[in-house]
Amino acid sequence: MSLNLEQKKAVVAEVNKQIAGAQAVVLAENRGIDVSEMTALRVQARKSGVYLRVLKNTLVRRAVDGTAFSDLANEMVGPIVYGISTDPVAVAKVLNDFAKSNDKFVIKSGAMPNKVMSASNIEALASLPSREELLAKLLGTMQAPIAKFVRTLNEVPTKFVRGLAAVRDQKPA
Repeated sequence: MSLNLEQKKAVVAEVNKQIAGAQAVVLAENRGIDVSEMTALRVQARKSGVYLRVLKNTLVRRAVDGTAFSDLANEMVGPIVYGISTDPVAVAKVLNDFAKSNDKFVIKSGAMPNKVMSASNIEALASLPSREELLAKLLGTMQAPIAKFVRTLNEVPTKFVRGLAAVRDQKPA
C-alpha cells in the first residue's frame, strides 16, 4: 500500500528527527528475510535502543539531505533496513550479530557523522565494548586509587591493634 503525501512527509520528519540525534546509521540488505526473523531483529533492536525501520530509499534520502549523514545517500539502493542509534556500538552489534546468524541479511555500509563506513568498519565497530562496559571500566579505574588509599589508612589502626594483641599474648597470665 502506497503512502499519500502527508504520510510521506510524516515519515521524512520522523526519520529526520532520529537522524538529528544519531551517532551512527547502518544500512543492511534484507532480501529474503522471513517475517519471524525480522520480528526477532526488531525486538533485539528495541532492547538495545536502536531505531530500526524498512523504508523507501527516496524518503530516507530526503530525510538525510543537509545532515551529517548526507554522504550515505549514494549507498541507498535496493531493499534496505535502516538502523539508527545514539550509541554507535549498539546499532553495529545488533545488526552484525543478526548478520552472523542469518546469511540472507547483509550489512552494506553505514555512517557516523560526516564519515561513511564500509561493512568491515561496522564489523570492527561491533567488536568494541558497549558504552555501559566502557563506563564500568572507567568507574573501576577511577575508584581504584581511592579504594587503595582507604585500605592504606585502615591498615594503620589494624597494625596497632595487632601489636597490642601480640603484647597481650606474650605477657604471662
